[in-house]
Amino acid sequence: MQLSKLIQILENKHVTGSPDRDISGICADSRHVTGSCLFVAISGTQTDGHLFIRQAVQSGAAAVVFRKGYPLEKGFLQEFVSVTTFIEVPDTQRALGQLADIYFDHPSSKLKLIGITGTNGKTTTATLLHHLFGELGYKCGLISTIANYIENREIPTSHTTPDALTINDLLDKMWRSGCTYCFMEVSSHAIVQDRILGLRFAGGIFTNLTHDHLDYHKTFAAYRDAKKGFFDTLPENSFALVNDDDKNGKVMIQNCRAAKYTYACKKMADYNARILENSVDGMQLNIDGTEVWSSLIGMHNAYNLLAVYACSRLLEAPKEDTLRILSSLKTVSGRMEYVRGGNNITAVVDYSHTPDALKNVLLTLKELLKPGQELVCVVGCGGNRDKTKRPVMAQIADQYSHMCVFTSDNPRFEDPEDILDQMMAGLSPEQQSRHLRITDRRQAIKTAVRTARPGTVILVAGKGHETYQDIQGVKTHFDDKEILREILKTG
Repeated sequence: MQLSKLIQILENKHVTGSPDRDISGICADSRHVTGSCLFVAISGTQTDGHLFIRQAVQSGAAAVVFRKGYPLEKGFLQEFVSVTTFIEVPDTQRALGQLADIYFDHPSSKLKLIGITGTNGKTTTATLLHHLFGELGYKCGLISTIANYIENREIPTSHTTPDALTINDLLDKMWRSGCTYCFMEVSSHAIVQDRILGLRFAGGIFTNLTHDHLDYHKTFAAYRDAKKGFFDTLPENSFALVNDDDKNGKVMIQNCRAAKYTYACKKMADYNARILENSVDGMQLNIDGTEVWSSLIGMHNAYNLLAVYACSRLLEAPKEDTLRILSSLKTVSGRMEYVRGGNNITAVVDYSHTPDALKNVLLTLKELLKPGQELVCVVGCGGNRDKTKRPVMAQIADQYSHMCVFTSDNPRFEDPEDILDQMMAGLSPEQQSRHLRITDRRQAIKTAVRTARPGTVILVAGKGHETYQDIQGVKTHFDDKEILREILKTG
């Protein structure tokens, strides 16, 4: 593509050098720059791409987009302007989204893109929608925390919402593969960092809003407004589907131009559901006047299933087929996933890493306990993330469990002992005496299983689908489910 055509959309740009260059690709990582590539320097949370402009140019970049006012080396432009064109813009992150959309020829407008945002339930809702529409006979894609899919072909992922380049590349590949739908998790980080800028959504779903990511957003209001920003940009010919049982549901659709719809389990809404029967094997639901059995359990999954049903109906899927397939859908990896073993012990692996998610899962499991059964919770908190939720997580674990084993999650660049100290600060000395503190996560899980009475239910919370532990920047293989199967098998 001609550089002049590509950068036409960029506002308030200043171009140094010739705009008449052929661009063979766009790149935001200098290590991946090849000849005729356009390099966009992004200021990230870990490093600043502007520091690698020289490296990108020396690797053959035909053009470089950088932030206005960034102090390049003296004489740098004059040295390389004959081989590289330099474009200054007010915001390179915003520019990346605009450039990616144009370079891949607006792929989001070629299929129906549905975005799911909220604190909890994004992954389950997006994944179940992907499975549902696949069973309905459509080719569709998925962009989620667990993995990205083009039909049934898995593409590994490292972020809830990838960068703008990756998203547009994925959407382009989906369209070229014949996909007509894509279901995509939309994180608050991605919204404020303009990673979804330029995407054309056919619909948006709001699941709920609870305490999370205050390390990044600083205040709950800023976190809420980030989510709302997604709905503010939905076009008139799209739909906005919000959980009306969450008080923030109405906030999301203020100033929203899309057609507005609600779903709820506790009040009248456009789409309703209620639990008729709940057991460890599944639940009987009434959805939109029809009884449906699901192997998923708990009120939070009732909301997830209702959101999936409502979205499918808004996309004009037949009601009977939707409900039939809905009843056959299985749990998502690392979301209330069971591992059973000897002594009638049941372990449940769940990604619940926020106070609200942990409370929902513990309440669900506690309601399903039979007389005499105990509930044990193995839980930690991630490092370099919201510190304010740590004592709250400990309080919730203490309140809804018979016994807790507090342990390490992904400490990242923090000392795991410091994280545990902050969790323990939420408990009184008497409360602390009822529980165990074992920093080594493998040992914590092993101890929970080995000391459990027959019939105990053990929740291992926080990591869910993850198959690694992140310590000091190194990701080592670690799978809660794998460890539980090993321990429960050997007894």
